[in-house]
Amino acid sequence: MQRTGRLLAVIAALCIPALPTEAHAQKYPARPVKVMVGFSAGGPVDVVARIVGDRLGNKLGQPFVVENRAGANGMIAAEVVAHADPDGQTILVCNSSTITLNPTLFKDIRYEPQRDFAPLTTVVSAPLVLVVNPENPKTANIRTVADLVAAAKAAPGELAYGSGGNGNLAHLAMELLSQRAGIKMIHVPYRGGSASEVAILAQEVLAVFDPLSAVPLVKAGKLRALAVSSAERLPSLPDVPTVAEAGYPDFDISFWVGFFLPKATPAPIIETLHREIVAAASDPVLQERLGTQGVVSVLSPADYAAKIAKETRELAEVVAAANIKSE
Repeated sequence: MQRTGRLLAVIAALCIPALPTEAHAQKYPARPVKVMVGFSAGGPVDVVARIVGDRLGNKLGQPFVVENRAGANGMIAAEVVAHADPDGQTILVCNSSTITLNPTLFKDIRYEPQRDFAPLTTVVSAPLVLVVNPENPKTANIRTVADLVAAAKAAPGELAYGSGGNGNLAHLAMELLSQRAGIKMIHVPYRGGSASEVAILAQEVLAVFDPLSAVPLVKAGKLRALAVSSAERLPSLPDVPTVAEAGYPDFDISFWVGFFLPKATPAPIIETLHREIVAAASDPVLQERLGTQGVVSVLSPADYAAKIAKETRELAEVVAAANIKSE
């Protein structure tokens, strides 16, 4: 009996270490996942989050529930995720401004993107389109970036351009071009990209870095595209050069939507989510739906982190040189 008891004790001792291992190997996710979106329902960030979230839920067996915490240019939602448990149960979906621009513009920010988040991947990237109004007598003969620069140099500090707001990505894109070209233009901020688009159609301003809503207007002849802000040409406007091609190398500013986890999230969870998000972006049906929000574009976590570091540094330089302050 004593030998049998000792044998059972040894077997029990050998089995104990296996229990935590089995628990750690538990399938992810174990419960519904919260997807934090810092913008209102129906906008680009929300649409991307819901399209990809539905796919993740179907593939991983738990709902991915979108929660909109709009406000402060995405900072409210970002702060929640920055301080969430790093267990993969809370995900941030946000735009580029929340990550690369807010730390430069806002002093009361309560998160530090490169310290607090583990990047997963971008999903869509939307360049801006530099446009003028061909029906405006002042821009009727402006057909290239060089033409716009020449006009601005001929009337320094007199030509006005619009943007969706002070510190908006379109504002920074024009400031970067102005700095590179050595020109000075008047900035007229509007309440959002749609308002600045209306302004150029109404001939209130001479140029705008417009969002992709400009593409149908360009094709209809209502606006004239001079260049796109991304490193590569826009598939929907293949004949329009990039700003870099127009003579300003390395010019690359785009609005992107991407996914993040809290920094200390275990590598297996990061790998699982990255794999499934890339698979979602590669699905032809989902690609078509995501394509309404921009160009589908995915990155490895390492490449995404490098992109964020580069953009943050470049935008900070633009903000400092132009002395841009948050509203």
